[in-house]
Amino acid sequence: MKVGFIGLGNVGGKLSGSLLRNGVELYVHDLNTEFVAGKIAQGAKDGQGPAQMMALCDAVITCLPSPAASAAVVAQMLPEVVPGKIWMEMSTTDAEEVKRLGNLVEAAGGAAVDCPVSGGCHRADTGNISIYAGCDRASFDRVLPLLTIMGRRVLHVGDLGTASTLKVMTNYLATINLLSLCEALTVMKAAGMDLAMTYEAIAMSSGTSFVHETESQLILSGSRDVNFTMDLVQKDIGLFQKIADDHNVPLELSPLMIQMMTDGQQRYGARAQSDRMIERLEEATGLSILADGFPQELVDDEPEERGYEVVPRKAH
Repeated sequence: MKVGFIGLGNVGGKLSGSLLRNGVELYVHDLNTEFVAGKIAQGAKDGQGPAQMMALCDAVITCLPSPAASAAVVAQMLPEVVPGKIWMEMSTTDAEEVKRLGNLVEAAGGAAVDCPVSGGCHRADTGNISIYAGCDRASFDRVLPLLTIMGRRVLHVGDLGTASTLKVMTNYLATINLLSLCEALTVMKAAGMDLAMTYEAIAMSSGTSFVHETESQLILSGSRDVNFTMDLVQKDIGLFQKIADDHNVPLELSPLMIQMMTDGQQRYGARAQSDRMIERLEEATGLSILADGFPQELVDDEPEERGYEVVPRKAH
């Protein structure tokens, strides 16, 4: 199968790398020509552009920063969509928009899958990230061999758009975890607790989380570089708030999070790393939320393994 990959940023660059490592014939495209050159040096081929890639490849994957970017790329690909072609959307995007674009692809005879990832850039780098896939079962079976190269756990979640809805929800939860950890670590520092000990106390307790076991380490080391920027966080939690608004669910925490992230962007820049939210509290208190012995970057130490489909529990 010839595969195209459009969008070689923090996540897409790593997912496409997994395909290359595992011998997939890969064509790549990105507005950043340096990203393209880097993948070509690793064995990929220059895809030239979205239309050319859809014409040449069996499946084209997009991993882009915004729904508008995905819409622009799909518009270029559409004239080349014929029966047998597959569009795989791995961006974190709006469910209604991915359904709209997917319907256009399907009307042209192709198949559409929304398959965003969750689990951190360090796991995207090793093929150990988790993937949701929203599409019909026949399309899922066709793309599963590719998904199990890029991810460890793959969950077929239902129709097109379902995966994007779930992905936005997980990023909302990750963000609230990050903001609560910033407060918890700062209060413990103010109370005189050793922060390395505090990290372990959280990690072994009911208060632990994936975000604590990853991002807290980058906060404490001073790196504050999780490869995820505030503008992307703001996009994702805004999409979650939109889902709530569309379904008339009155939220209290979500609007506050959006307000806090807006303040973070105003202070540090829209493209600042999301972990820098700790600096708002450092500035407010004069405390330094740092500890020795923590890494400057996250590395996935699990061995790379072929992924598998996760089957949800069913009532008996």
